[in-house]
Amino acid sequence: MLIGPTLGRYLSSRFLFMILAVFGTIFSMIYVIDLVEMLRRAGNRPGATASLIAFLSFLRAPSVSEQILPFCVLFGTMATFINLTRRLELLVARAAGISIWQLMMPPLGIALAIGIFSVTLYNPISAMMKHRADGIETELFGGIGGQETKGGLWIRQNSVDGQAIIRAETVEAGGSRLGGVTLYTYGKDGSFEARIEARHAKLVPGVWQMTEARIIVPGEEIQEAGLYLLATNLTPGEVSENIVTPESVPFWELQSFRAATELAGLDSTRYRLQFQLLLARPLFFIAMVLIAAAFSLRFFRFGGITKMVCGGAGAGFVLYIVSKFTGDLGTSGLLSAPIAAWSPAVVASMLGALALLNQEDG
Repeated sequence: MLIGPTLGRYLSSRFLFMILAVFGTIFSMIYVIDLVEMLRRAGNRPGATASLIAFLSFLRAPSVSEQILPFCVLFGTMATFINLTRRLELLVARAAGISIWQLMMPPLGIALAIGIFSVTLYNPISAMMKHRADGIETELFGGIGGQETKGGLWIRQNSVDGQAIIRAETVEAGGSRLGGVTLYTYGKDGSFEARIEARHAKLVPGVWQMTEARIIVPGEEIQEAGLYLLATNLTPGEVSENIVTPESVPFWELQSFRAATELAGLDSTRYRLQFQLLLARPLFFIAMVLIAAAFSLRFFRFGGITKMVCGGAGAGFVLYIVSKFTGDLGTSGLLSAPIAAWSPAVVASMLGALALLNQEDG
């Protein structure tokens, strides 16, 4: 039996308000911290006005805050349950014959709605804002690269010289400069020709210019070259597309990115995993609600509220760490993408429901 519409709307509004309040607080903290850091980086750079830096931090904040959404659901749900318990509203509802499962319908519905909204709308918007922020950051600081790319950057190209696979440790200037370069060249018939190691590579129209190169040809002595040239039909924009992380790709474009990656002969595991993680997000939020309820539905007269709250927060962090661990297993190929993405949410939901069953029905 469902609870009445009036009580349902009241509880839904309470849960939604508290979750949004927690999210707004954390979002503001992320924005302020990032703003201070960006102001420090900007220094006296030309064109780096305070208003532009503030706008840049605003564009960057949503992609970071998206990662803390599960904790907003967890802490917002716990705060709402504790507040309802403190004001004896839950006690009155239980005395009226409303079961805990009926009381759970509003927060579970809110969690489901937030999960769907975050995947279908918030994720694409935050990805577009992050893309815009990357462009502004490139203009101000000379590129968003300059740091190591996780697992290195891999590029496959076809040119007049045949096929080539390029691996780089760092990327700068929007994809026009690479560092720590290893190049594998193949003839037009597909046979391996040489391996070239270079300290740097610069992309100019139609050619890669590699400096301090070592040329390794099977059966021949290693040769040193101050400059090695390789024909290419790539542009800096096409190179930059290869360093797009799955987290920065909008939900609606993940499948096309995965298909394009597979067509290029590269590993698309991370894109498949990210797609499944986003699909599993609503269930993950539901699991957070069940965990919060299991640790916060306790009357104040029984005491131990602080311990229960700490236990709920700890359980939420453990679930988040487990989801990251299974995600790493999925990225490495030890688990399939659906299992790596869905198993933490499914198991946590079952454990949360089991804990509530034990509290309700003993």
